[in-house]
Amino acid sequence: MIIYGLSTCAVCQRARKDLEAAGKNVDFRDVRSDPLSEAELAELISEFGDRLVDRKSNDYRGLNDWLKNSEAEAQIEAQPKVMARPVIRDQDTYYLGWDAAVQSALLPG
Repeated sequence: MIIYGLSTCAVCQRARKDLEAAGKNVDFRDVRSDPLSEAELAELISEFGDRLVDRKSNDYRGLNDWLKNSEAEAQIEAQPKVMARPVIRDQDTYYLGWDAAVQSALLPG
């Protein structure tokens, strides 16, 4: 299992802690220090579409108008912090966020 996020993101840290406490083997990848490849980003975009960009974040609001009107790939490549997080890959299944639905899918009942 791998979590894509930011090392400074409290939600990412909580997801990692909860998954590890449940006995899951978790790798963490900070997308700011180790950016996604074009292929990885394309796979996530095909899975989540525009939901992959957190349009409520201060980082998104800080993008220039050209980037705000660009595709999600361009926004995340220019500013990885605008990626909604965490993105969790469990084998071939992807999850976005750490809400109750994701937790019930990944944590034992």
